[in-house]
Amino acid sequence: MKTIFLTGATSGFGWSTAILLAKEKYRLILCGRRYERLKELESILSAETEVKTLIFDVRDQLAVSNAINSLSDEWKNIDILINNAGNAHGLAPINKGDIEDWDSMIDINVKGLLYVTRAILPVMVGRKCGHIINISSIAGKEVYLNGNVYCASKFAVDALTKSMRLDLNEHNIKVTSINPGLAETEFSLVRFKGNAEKAKAFYQGMEPLTANDIAETILFVLSRPNRVNIADITILPTAQASASIVKRDNTL
Repeated sequence: MKTIFLTGATSGFGWSTAILLAKEKYRLILCGRRYERLKELESILSAETEVKTLIFDVRDQLAVSNAINSLSDEWKNIDILINNAGNAHGLAPINKGDIEDWDSMIDINVKGLLYVTRAILPVMVGRKCGHIINISSIAGKEVYLNGNVYCASKFAVDALTKSMRLDLNEHNIKVTSINPGLAETEFSLVRFKGNAEKAKAFYQGMEPLTANDIAETILFVLSRPNRVNIADITILPTAQASASIVKRDNTL
């Protein structure tokens, strides 16, 4: 039974991925900042598989290190790391951007991914096996109006993923990037600072991806034979042609 370390498990892609992977009998280490949500998820999934929860903020390097170092020998041999934790704060032109929003996106999307990966890699390198899946975005492939720093953070994830694949090749470690387009999760609610009306309008007139669409893609990637590494997947809803071109139907 393989052990998966999943960040950002308390909502969206992470929540759906945890549920699907538990059904497939992977052992799960679920990580997030919201204690109640993690414990709720643990309660749901414990009947399906072995589950452990770790509560920390990926922005806090010491907390990341302490949490991972606290794992017992039984849980230390992590086979798969899914770097799912990430966020988008604000949607403003560069001249009107909020510095705190910028810091938050860079700290979580880039530095947080690095902190977690760096803490887990020694075990994978030592065992000469492993798989890292970084959840990026279409925003890491194409920029769009007012996306500036969010796009920059996801372009960084794209570059880091490619670099990891080169650096870890000699250690037999797979590295995958999954890049969703418009997906209806808590993403837009966070981006619009809790404004539910704006978040809903963001998907008006089109059918976005669901969190389960991404969970199923992760499972597909993980279920390939050892000889196969799915390096990079971009997933768009049918209505979306690029980061900025979306067909909207006013009747929806």
